[in-house]
Amino acid sequence: MRVPEYTITMEETLDFARKAHAGKPQLPLALRLIENTGVQKRHLVQSIEQTLDHPGFEERNRIYETESKKRCPEAVEEALANAMLRAEDIDAIIYVSCTGFMMPSLTAWLINTMGFRYDTRQLPIAQLGCAAGGAAINRAHDFCAAHPDSNVLIVSCELCSLCYQPDADDIGSLLSDGLFGDAVAAAVVRGSGGPGVTGVRLRRNASYLIPNTEEWISYAVRDTGFHFQLDRRVPGTMEPLAPVLRDLAADHGWDAADLDFYVIHAGGPRILDDLAKYLGVDRTVFRHSWATLTEYGNIASAVVLDALRRRFEEGPLPTDATGVIAGFGPGITAEMALGTWVDGSARHHREHPAAEAAPRPYAGRIA
Repeated sequence: MRVPEYTITMEETLDFARKAHAGKPQLPLALRLIENTGVQKRHLVQSIEQTLDHPGFEERNRIYETESKKRCPEAVEEALANAMLRAEDIDAIIYVSCTGFMMPSLTAWLINTMGFRYDTRQLPIAQLGCAAGGAAINRAHDFCAAHPDSNVLIVSCELCSLCYQPDADDIGSLLSDGLFGDAVAAAVVRGSGGPGVTGVRLRRNASYLIPNTEEWISYAVRDTGFHFQLDRRVPGTMEPLAPVLRDLAADHGWDAADLDFYVIHAGGPRILDDLAKYLGVDRTVFRHSWATLTEYGNIASAVVLDALRRRFEEGPLPTDATGVIAGFGPGITAEMALGTWVDGSARHHREHPAAEAAPRPYAGRIA
């Protein structure tokens, strides 16, 4: 996980909002939205002054390409080292980002620059927004299920500040200006595990789309770039999604309210609080997601990877501890996975009886 060097606090964000929207009727709403995010600090690829001095879509996309090439390799190298793999051991690269556009994808540049094999599969995911982190884990799981000895690299590059629209007054833009931050994250899913590897053994995954909600989270693409659009009904989406999570766990013989770890996308405080309520769990089980939100803001697809990193750094869990990974985004789409903890330092491993026939990819330590 990597965050850029420029930072902005909530207090600084509020000050900039007071200046940008001075005398406008929506200023009290803007301040209230920013304060309610709970985001204390965010990281940006440029200073806030440069960010608010909008240079146009073409220049912003050039900055996106430059910064992604500058910042992704270090995260990739650490992810490979934590998984005890080399670039040539990777069979597929999944690159997720919704904050800039490149064709060919950054996957081609990574292959040419970092020593990956030229037959490495490429899977760029650009339009799943915040759900893409969960989707990347699930597509890596699927790939390793089909090719059990394969290894998949996931790279998430979200430079959300390049989508800020300083002159926009709609609710989506006001919320975006105080909620989203920049980050790069990477992880490896190993198809056959490996000696000494600690991580999450992925058991099964699922996707779900709430019908007729495709306009609730969206981009309007204009001359000035991507304009984030948010329907006021989005915070209430955990009520229909919580039963989907419960059913996924129940189909696997688990109780979604009684798992050992929860890695959940931190879309905002209401999302986390409502999901805890409808799952029947204490909000503290989402502590890693809360920490990401507070310290980095909503970093889109990178949230689940950072929350998983925090789960690793908190300390070991017993082998076969049960957990869920879930990302939510446009569609409204949920990408969910169930997994068990594997302690690579343990001398023996006990198979979970409900998953004996399941594929066994590992999500290696998150970098």
